[in-house]
Amino acid sequence: MTEGHLGDGPLLEVSGLSVGFADETRTVEVTSGVSFSIHPGQTLSLVGESGCGKSVTASAVMRLLPHPAGRILAGSVRLGGREILELPVDELYRLRGSEMAMIFQEPMTSLNPVHTALDQVEEVLALHRPEIPRSGRKAEAVRLLEEVEIPAAARRASSYPFQLSGGMRQRVMIAMALAGRPRLLIADEPTTALDVTVQAQILALLKRVRSEHGMGMLYITHDMSVVAEIADRVVVMYAGQVVETGVAREVFEQPLHPYTAGLLACSPRLDSTPRARLESITGAVPAPGDYPVHCRFADRCPLADAECRAGPIQLRPIGNREVRCIKVKP
Repeated sequence: MTEGHLGDGPLLEVSGLSVGFADETRTVEVTSGVSFSIHPGQTLSLVGESGCGKSVTASAVMRLLPHPAGRILAGSVRLGGREILELPVDELYRLRGSEMAMIFQEPMTSLNPVHTALDQVEEVLALHRPEIPRSGRKAEAVRLLEEVEIPAAARRASSYPFQLSGGMRQRVMIAMALAGRPRLLIADEPTTALDVTVQAQILALLKRVRSEHGMGMLYITHDMSVVAEIADRVVVMYAGQVVETGVAREVFEQPLHPYTAGLLACSPRLDSTPRARLESITGAVPAPGDYPVHCRFADRCPLADAECRAGPIQLRPIGNREVRCIKVKP
């Protein structure tokens, strides 16, 4: 696991963030009171099954929720002490790319298919690095492609997305994210569609550029093995709520919330018995709008009893961790 180099204060502070989606008749709350912070040089991983609210949280931080359905219902998002949720649109456009950038899950749908890799990196430079003259953008774009370890970058720069492999397309996305020299990098499951060898290369690349640039990184994944590889701290989400937070190493060594323990048990281990059945968590994540008022994990939890279904469960400190479970004792 990595060790972040913490600055004097948080780079990103998310406090009590609740997000909803509205239709003609109602607004459905998707995430509820999500809070975490990231320091410069630190990687925090949001982890949980699909439908737990990870990507919605990241989109809210970037203010990329679909309009007009997506709405921030409550909370605060501060980047370097500046409230993101109150910024006018023109300032927000300048902030995205230069102060915070995002790597999306599927580069083939994020890259423009009719522009070359060089064109797309140069576009970011034109928007966010005005000190670079037009004549110097190509050289800087090629340098960025070399930084993300694209072989023969000067030649590959003229390639269109369909001419590149999945790993190469993801490297172009990382180069575009780095082009504006952001302080915060958000990576939304950037290795999901890649094979394990390329996945390891991309994770090593992200760790290196984070360290070299001193960025804070928010890494979103459902894969606990990826969390072990890249994260300093972990925020485990379930059904739109934070259920456990802590230092990654401590969470892996002693998961406290039953859901965290279940996620870890579902991950294959090298020391497992040959041909042993992989563990699973029974049931499915409840849909937004169907969240129970009591513990949201109770219907899938082997420890749940009547006390767990008596009312809402609060996130509470236990040592240097936070856990949303009344079965866990201090």
